[in-house]
Amino acid sequence: MEDVTLHIKNMVCDRCIWAVERELKKLGLKPLKVVLGKAVLEGQVDEETLQQVDKTLQKIGFELIDDRKSKLIESIRTEVIHYIHYDPELVGNINFSDHLSQKLGYDYSYLSSLFSSVEGITIEKYIILQRIEKVKELLIYDELTLSEIAYRTGYSSVQHLSNQFRKIIGMNPTYFKKLLEKGRKPLDKV
Repeated sequence: MEDVTLHIKNMVCDRCIWAVERELKKLGLKPLKVVLGKAVLEGQVDEETLQQVDKTLQKIGFELIDDRKSKLIESIRTEVIHYIHYDPELVGNINFSDHLSQKLGYDYSYLSSLFSSVEGITIEKYIILQRIEKVKELLIYDELTLSEIAYRTGYSSVQHLSNQFRKIIGMNPTYFKKLLEKGRKPLDKV
């Protein structure tokens, strides 16, 4: 009996993995492996069960992907998210277009063209948006200097980070951080 691989859209973090695995188990399925964008189930799954899985996953913000191009686009998204958010050793140390081509087995120009035509933005723009989200997360944690954040997120300098942050968010990182501090109140003052 062959195992079934489900491709799942919108999985972006460890909590997503946990939620999908939990829902699959609730449906009586046996997930062998659940990772960003994918779940491998033990044995065969009939069409009715797949529809039930899709409905259940949609209730919590996910969706089964069934065509090849959609799977490829979701794989691109998953690789970018993994690259930016979960593998800080890679950021800035590899040529991402080469990495993506090698990982997915397609020429980068094809991947880029497909992603742009479906998503409406380039892979490069998507990477920038993900990097800025990571910068915001690190600013919120308030554990690193701006220089350390720039290094961790693959920016060549604090200036480059600040310019891109301002272009996307509309303010510089320092002002963003000050706004966060103003908006927070100690629990005993709430």
